[in-house]
Formats: sequence, C-alpha cells, structure tokens
Amino acid sequence: MGFETPFPLVLGIDASTTACKAVVWDVAGRAVAEGRAPLQLLTPRPLWHEQRAEDWWIASVTAVQSAIRGSSGLVDRIVALCIAPQRETFVPVDVNGVPLRNAIVWMDERARDLLPEIAADLDETAFHQSTGKPLSGNLAVGKIRWLARHEPDVFARTERYLDVAGFLVHRLTGLFRTGWGCADPLGLFDLRDNTWAGRVLDTLCIRPDQLPEVHRTGAVIGEVSQAAAQATGLRPGTPVVAGVGDGQAGGLGAGVTGPGAAYLNLGTAVVSGAHADAYLADRAFRTMTGGVPRTYSLETVLLGGTYTVDWFLDRIAGCADAAERATALARYDAALDTIPLGAEGLLLVPYLNSAMNPYWDAGASGITVGWRGIHTLEHLYRAILEGIAFEQRLHTEGVEAALGQPVEHYVAMGGGARSDRWCRIIADVTGRPVARAVAPEAAALGAGILAAYGGGLYSSVQDAAAAMTGLGPRVFGPDRGRHEQYDLLYDEVYRGLFPALQDALGRLTTLAEVKTAV
Repeated sequence: MGFETPFPLVLGIDASTTACKAVVWDVAGRAVAEGRAPLQLLTPRPLWHEQRAEDWWIASVTAVQSAIRGSSGLVDRIVALCIAPQRETFVPVDVNGVPLRNAIVWMDERARDLLPEIAADLDETAFHQSTGKPLSGNLAVGKIRWLARHEPDVFARTERYLDVAGFLVHRLTGLFRTGWGCADPLGLFDLRDNTWAGRVLDTLCIRPDQLPEVHRTGAVIGEVSQAAAQATGLRPGTPVVAGVGDGQAGGLGAGVTGPGAAYLNLGTAVVSGAHADAYLADRAFRTMTGGVPRTYSLETVLLGGTYTVDWFLDRIAGCADAAERATALARYDAALDTIPLGAEGLLLVPYLNSAMNPYWDAGASGITVGWRGIHTLEHLYRAILEGIAFEQRLHTEGVEAALGQPVEHYVAMGGGARSDRWCRIIADVTGRPVARAVAPEAAALGAGILAAYGGGLYSSVQDAAAAMTGLGPRVFGPDRGRHEQYDLLYDEVYRGLFPALQDALGRLTTLAEVKTAV
C-alpha cells in the first residue's frame, strides 16, 4: 500500500518490569534504531515489590533519546508511537500526576491476606465473569484495599490510580488516558462492555473518575506535548496510540492474531496466550483484551518461569555475577545432552512464586520430588526445564478444553526461547511444535504494530501484523518416542502431584510466615 510519509517509521516502547526498551520500526517490522534503560525493583519488605514511577519516565526518556540520537531525519518520519507496559502495576498520583508513593508492582504479595475479605465483599463468580480474572494477589484490587487500610492518607489524597501506560501517556500528552488492554489487567475493568467495573470500584470505595479515561486498542489518544518533545527529542504533535499490556503486545509481535497458535513468552514469568474472537471466562486462564481490537487473549501465567532458572543459578549453583551466570547457564544447557529424559526420576513443580491458573493459590510453593544420591545440579537443571514444560502443557490443555479448539503450535519469544534444547523439551513434553518469533523485542514490535495501525499506515491490526512479523526458519517438532515417555510422567505423576500436596503446602506457607513474623 502507499504511504503519505516517505519511508514512514513508528516507535514501540516496551515499559517492562526490568527495563524500558524503545524501538523504531519500519513498515516491514525491521528495527531501525533502539535504546534501552534499566529499571530498579525495590523490595522494602519480604514479598513486597515496588518501583519509583518517576523512574519509568526517566527510563523512557533515556531509551527514546538513545534510539533517536544521531539519526538525521528519523524523528520526522515517526508517524505514531505506542506503549506496551508491564501489567497490573499501578501508582496513586495527585491532581498533577505526581506520585504519592512508590508504585506497587504486579508481583507484590502484600495484600494476599486481604483476598478472603474482598471475596466476601464481592461475588467472586460475578467478579470473574466481569473482569475475566479470578481474584488473585497480582491484581490491583487487594492492593488498593491495602492502601485504604494501611496508608489512609495516601488513599484519601489519591486523585488517580494510573497503570504504567497511563502514567507515561500523561507525561507525554498531559492527558489521563490509557488503552483497554492496559487498564484491563488491573482487575478493575469490565471486559464485557470495556468500561471500569462499577461494582468493583464501589467495593473499594473509589470512583471511575479516579482512573484514567479508557480508549479502544489502536485509537489515537493524544499527541506528544511541547514539554515532552523537549524532554525526549520526539516531534511535538506525534500521535500517541492506545496500546495493550506487554504480554498481549508480545503475542501481537509474534504474529498471533487468529486461532491455532499460541504465543509463549519464556521470560521471568512464562506467559502464553491463545486468540479468541468471543469473550470467554474460565479458571483455566485469565481473559485479557487482545492485541486485535475487540478480540481476547486467553492467557496462562507461570510466575516461576526463568525466575526459577535464575534462582537455580544464583542460590543453588552459587553464581556471583552476570558474567558467571552466563557461563554457568551455557554449561548447564549443554549438559542437557548428557542427562536422560526425566532427569533420572527427579521432578520439579515450578511454583516458586505461588500458583495462578488453574489453582489460583497464593499459598502454593514449589515441589521437588524423587531425590536420590545419583542426582547432581545438572539433573536439577533439567528437572526445572521439564517442570516448566509440564506446567505449560497443563495450562494449554485447560485453554483447549474451554475454547473447544486445539492449540496447534507455539510461537516462542523471550530469553528462554534462545535455548534450542529448551524449545525441544517443550515440544516433546507438550506434543506441539515450537517456532520462534523473528523479532527479539516482540512486545516493542507489538506496540509498533499498533502504532502503525493507529497512525494510518495499515487498515487493520491484522494487516499490520502480517506485514511486520515473521517466524524463524527453525521449527522444533515433537519427537514421538520422547513425547510418549513424557506422557507417562505427566499423566501418572506431574498432573496430580500439586493437588495431592496442596493443603499441606498451604499450611506450610502459613507456618513459615508466622515464624518469620515472630
């Protein structure tokens, strides 16, 4: 198709938990320029996780400046930008958008004990049907109740609760606006009519006008202000497009815009999502706004993804720094060729960060069974990768049962997808081929796709995704013999292991917390 601006470009910003990445894309999805700035995660108390919201803006400015610096004429070719934010994280701000405290991050568990109380105030079934999400500790619902209970002055002074994209959009445009797919993950949004969920807000004693205006995915929601242009180096008036969370944006950047495929982000959390045209809610997954407007992503989440690998390298293998970790990771990855399938009887359930779907158990913890004297760290490493693959199979089967159609293959991305051996394990365990997304920054590409659509470069998100995404040449297909062996481990051991120990693990978590408090 023809373009009004010669050689037009778009800017996709991935404002994730650990870093902000700004990538300038052309209309074929090729990265023209990019910048990155790290973000610090604060842990003021055990199980608490916070960030300074001002750091989001500083990191965004740094990343954008780095991407566009020294490229003559590049800024004038950027027709639109879009932000793919980390999800569930929010910050309370005053009337001017100034943070009243640190932001509370998605992985924060401070409100876990309040969930039974909130469940009693809300009809849990109605909540799930409205928001698409079972009540869980990652949502903003419990954390806003916690603020009201423990920081009443902040609660009383809060003019707006802003998701990460809402905060950055305000800094860019001066407007309190966000996209459906950025508001939705908070658990305060009614997915059936794309508005804030009044019943939930009433329960929390907050008003709809204390949240940003919500707009359709891909819609232009503002323009870069003069002040923001001076800070970032962007052109004043550049359109800002409503985005979706980094998970859904990653699926868009992987080209998953229809049935049959699921994106699989092998990151700190392992996040997978299958496309759905109609709204559907089930405890086997959480329903999210899709990257394509008015579609949905049936998303599963394992919080202990590469987090579990990092735990192994840092706490068990004793890696002292990033360089040592990289060397050790390469060594353990190579050792997968020498350790037999099933790790010679060692099996791990990767709930080191509790369990979301299908159990939604904040008191869940990891399990390792089958230890014998023959086992080494290499066995444990293989058991971790196999355990994550078993869990992904459990998640996918739940999605398929509710959706009534198969997930035929995965499109993998994220740091874990760089391992050929892990991709092969996932294919063998799940029985589904694994392809890789071409773009290493899939979430930033997903934001770029929405910017291209919102900026008028393509007539639909599907057209933009088809033109801007691709798959790597290698596909990891399941080996029949290995899949049959994994079937036995999955059906006869893995699938029933956590349910058999769930009550005991919950009690163990409670007793450990009592001991810590003393």
